[in-house]
Amino acid sequence: MSRTYFGTDGIRGTVGQSPITPDFVLRLAHAVGRVLKRKEDRPLVLIGKDTRISGYMLESALESGFNSAGVDVMLLGPLPTPGVAYLTRAQRASLGVVISASHNPFADNGIKFFSAQGSKLPDQWELDVEAMLDQPPSWADSATLGKAKRLDDAAGRYIEFCKSTFANDLTLRGLSIVVDAANGAAYHIAPKVFHELGADVRAIGVSPDGQNINRDCGATHPETLVKAVREQGADFGIALDGDADRLQMVDRAGRLYNGDELLYLMVMDRLAAGEKVPGAVGTLMTNMAVEVALRERGIDFVRAKVGDRYVLEELGKRGWLLGGEGSGHLLALDKHTTGDGLVSALQVLKACARSGKTMGKLLEDVKLYPQTLVNVRLQKGQDWQLAKGLPSAQAALEKSLDGRGRILIRPSGTEPVVRVMVEAQDEALAKQGAQRLADAIQAG
Repeated sequence: MSRTYFGTDGIRGTVGQSPITPDFVLRLAHAVGRVLKRKEDRPLVLIGKDTRISGYMLESALESGFNSAGVDVMLLGPLPTPGVAYLTRAQRASLGVVISASHNPFADNGIKFFSAQGSKLPDQWELDVEAMLDQPPSWADSATLGKAKRLDDAAGRYIEFCKSTFANDLTLRGLSIVVDAANGAAYHIAPKVFHELGADVRAIGVSPDGQNINRDCGATHPETLVKAVREQGADFGIALDGDADRLQMVDRAGRLYNGDELLYLMVMDRLAAGEKVPGAVGTLMTNMAVEVALRERGIDFVRAKVGDRYVLEELGKRGWLLGGEGSGHLLALDKHTTGDGLVSALQVLKACARSGKTMGKLLEDVKLYPQTLVNVRLQKGQDWQLAKGLPSAQAALEKSLDGRGRILIRPSGTEPVVRVMVEAQDEALAKQGAQRLADAIQAG
């Protein structure tokens, strides 16, 4: 069965347009509450949010919807997505809810859910909720209405959790770090985590006004962090996105490191510590250089579909711990149940502190292959797979790559576009090859 409202990471859209309207969100919470009550008499739901101005409105709608179904609510205030996942487990709650559109502009917002274990919920749960949305409401009477209260120290509890994932025998004392919180959910949390572990912290992107989340800052605009690190002469730069589940890092030279490189660094740190790492999971977009480098060191590497949800599913199937995406969603499942930008940054800092080496030195064996991405807009009704010249163009390019690159052609899930990606050690070959494939698709 297909889902009407849920996408790969909850429900997301432009505020004021369906489905991100207060009336729908109230109905959604009521439906979720009724699904929860199939198994519990008195469920407890935690609600956290990022710093978008629309969060106040959606929080009120969720609270009313849950209470009207006889579900208790605990409000966490602004808190990173992974912080909500952690507190859902710690508080033994029935469900965690996050109001956030992650790295999107402030005009968007969304609702996503975590299970009692702090993990993402299966497709069947989402289908059950959508089926309940089609049913007429069943309002609780006055005696059985849910109640709402606020957890005043939510931020402090999450800060302590993040610090607990850093090695007890190490300190960040003597290091200067620029932290860019993207004017998002970690604005009051991220600087404290690194400061309390000993670092000299300069914080940017920590003045949210309801509209400036992700605007020219954070993991989606790392040039701001690069500039700040260079100006400050800092040892490290850490950029998060609006809900702090994404990470990009910068070294003293102002060199930016993406999620692919940071995943490799985390794997190698485990190996250096004598831990067994049977394999790691990336995505279809993970740079081939990382795959080659891992396999040379005897580490199996598997590609999942794009999206941290699919990386998580693949890790679960195989019983592995480490995975991630180039965008900076990184998973270390022995540290947290979901991707966490702060926890991931601490794992990278631990690797540098333990080895006494810079990120550049730890990654000197990994030279990312140049990638070229071309978006091909399709005509109405056009089947790109029937393009006559595509098979021969693809075969010729594969021969030229000779195992030293990759071709990935995939349709967009949201617009009439085919994305053509070519990765090669030779940048010119990547550019020329991608354009040839794009031209073949365009010609039909």
